[in-house]
Amino acid sequence: MHVAVVLLCDAKPLTLEDGRLDVESIRDFIESRLAAIPRYRQRLARIPVERHPIWVDDPSFNIQYHVRHVSLPRPGDERQLKRLVGLLMSQKLDHGKPLWEMWVIEGLDGGRFAILARCHHCMVDGIAGVGMLRELLRPEPAASFRQAKRWRARPAPGPTRLVGEAFARRAREPLELAGAARRALDSPSRALRAAWEATLGLGESVSALRPASPTLFNPAHIGPHRRIDWLRCDLAAVRDVGSRCAGTVNDVVLATVAGAVRRHLRAHRVALGDLDFRAMCPVSVRPAHAKDAGGNRVIMLVAPLPVGERSPRRRLDRVIATTRELKASRVAQGSELIEEIADWTTTSLVTETIRLATRLRVFNLIVTNVPGPPVPLYLLGAPVLATYPLVPLYENQAFGIALLSYAGQLFWGLTSDWDRVPDLHDLALGIAEAFDELR
Repeated sequence: MHVAVVLLCDAKPLTLEDGRLDVESIRDFIESRLAAIPRYRQRLARIPVERHPIWVDDPSFNIQYHVRHVSLPRPGDERQLKRLVGLLMSQKLDHGKPLWEMWVIEGLDGGRFAILARCHHCMVDGIAGVGMLRELLRPEPAASFRQAKRWRARPAPGPTRLVGEAFARRAREPLELAGAARRALDSPSRALRAAWEATLGLGESVSALRPASPTLFNPAHIGPHRRIDWLRCDLAAVRDVGSRCAGTVNDVVLATVAGAVRRHLRAHRVALGDLDFRAMCPVSVRPAHAKDAGGNRVIMLVAPLPVGERSPRRRLDRVIATTRELKASRVAQGSELIEEIADWTTTSLVTETIRLATRLRVFNLIVTNVPGPPVPLYLLGAPVLATYPLVPLYENQAFGIALLSYAGQLFWGLTSDWDRVPDLHDLALGIAEAFDELR
């Protein structure tokens, strides 16, 4: 369950006289920024009996463990880089340590180096991940930085204190509920309307828990090995296609994915006539004032994709109609109500809802599109040339797509099970061809 981004950077500004990359400066710089990201020095612990997860400082935190250095055989090409990233993405994060790693990868051709930054999804969603990048990258090159101050871990609370705080938290809940009821009485009609909308939305969310069609992307179980690919396209061209058809960037993305999946399934001789193929699209509900905070504030909308439609224009029209209908639905309120109920009971409610949706194969693949920085950024003095995001795969999801806009480009990151989708590169080519066809 780790999300990731691959940054491709110009190596020249960080190259030493002997030709090596100045990895120590990169490591020291990242350590200097951790004061702004305190979660990166914390690990998971659990309250006794209740087993509720909490964050505690890691007294054994070591920046050398989390920021690692490897090299491709020079001159390494992007195919070799993708293979290495797939190998690293196949490894689980150690839950006994802070749940993140950065791999500095030198030796890439064209005078470039790469950084694979991966982090467990419990720490960030897409918007929060972009906020984390803002802490590490700058809109102007910087030759120097202030060294990190000495950091001391706060002592972890003992079992007695943890149990006591758990009881105190449960004791406060009736008071918080009473406060919410008092606020509702100040405007009863508005409160009743909101509660009714949320309840209807909950019904819509539950009724949507029906299986999509089985496809080659949805085996009963996936393996432990990952295959990675990526591509980029011009963001202005995507926006132009969307605006000509009164759609959004995300509409064009989904229509392009539908075209690429159609090509791929036809190449594998899959009948498309009655295929109910769906994409799960995480949508941020994070308020603007909390865009840089950690954690997850997303709802999950499931959109049918018209993979059976031959015409690219009609595919886009159908996607636009579908996304408008989803935005006008009450599913968002229903999803938030599930989380609010979980706050009053146990987080396992959300967990089990997601597991049930996965087991039932409610969707065939994930397509997540996150708006990133619109201007070029720098890691110290090194310009960041590309930003390819990567998503985790669920138990029966052998293929996933993540997108991140950056400096006028739209970067696509593709993740697949190594054995179930061995022709991932054909899918990458199919996405490029489907967008060209649509344009």
